[in-house]
Amino acid sequence: MTGSTPPWKRRSLPGADQGPLDGPHGTRENGRGSSDPGASLEPAADRADLPAPTGQAGTLSPVTRRGRVAAVRDRAREGVRKGGSRARAGLAYLADRIIENAPRVPVRDLETLRRQFPGLGPEQLADKLVTGAASATATVGAGIGAAAMLPVPPAMPTELAAEITGVAAIELKMIAELHEVYGVRPPGNLKERSTAYLNSWSGERGIDVKKPSSVSGALNSQMKQQLRQQIMKRMIRDLPNLMPFLVGAAVGAVMNRRDTRKLAERIRKDLRRTQVPWEALPELPGLEAPANPLELEG
Repeated sequence: MTGSTPPWKRRSLPGADQGPLDGPHGTRENGRGSSDPGASLEPAADRADLPAPTGQAGTLSPVTRRGRVAAVRDRAREGVRKGGSRARAGLAYLADRIIENAPRVPVRDLETLRRQFPGLGPEQLADKLVTGAASATATVGAGIGAAAMLPVPPAMPTELAAEITGVAAIELKMIAELHEVYGVRPPGNLKERSTAYLNSWSGERGIDVKKPSSVSGALNSQMKQQLRQQIMKRMIRDLPNLMPFLVGAAVGAVMNRRDTRKLAERIRKDLRRTQVPWEALPELPGLEAPANPLELEG
């Protein structure tokens, strides 16, 4: 019969042939009778209230997304922890090297200095010592900067360590001899005086022999922490020395000379408060020479 459903499209269920198809492609408005096998048999109004499926292509479920974020956060924390451990180990190594070198720094006593610079008073002699130390640290900075003309990343920490230990030894020598010039030699033997000078270098202050706290001959945890902070500050200031094409050499020389002079000025300002005139100084024994002295300039 005209208008009826052909036999091959009839459903086996009763009521399958329910009249003509309304859609443009032979589909009913509510989705029934569609030729698309994936079409829903539920009304459109009902399907609009169903939740959106999860796990589709290009999307992540909330559980998976949270898991990935947590994994990235854990990896970042682990990287920061390892980096901090390496930095602390590097600072501890440099601090140990400077502590080890301190008793090996050759120091001239007041009598030797007055023989080498005859006719100079305390301030003029101190100026000579500061000028020599500043020139020596500038030479170290220029040498490290020149070595970094074509920097190799693995060698940069070694270059920084060499500069810091070299500059520290020169400045320790300057600090010790400034204390001789101003007549305020700290008490104790070679090791105890070296520790006192280390404390002066890390704190950038002169030693007051009238205050036992500033003449401590033992390296306690607070002094080591202060020493590491001073080393870290020097490392940050010395980073421009590693610039290529000899720029680092010029920068290193200028910055080291400036920093040494600033340190000397702070030390001298403190020492002037406790200065003992040469004529009022008691007879002091000569300073013992280190068993294995460092080779320093200035």
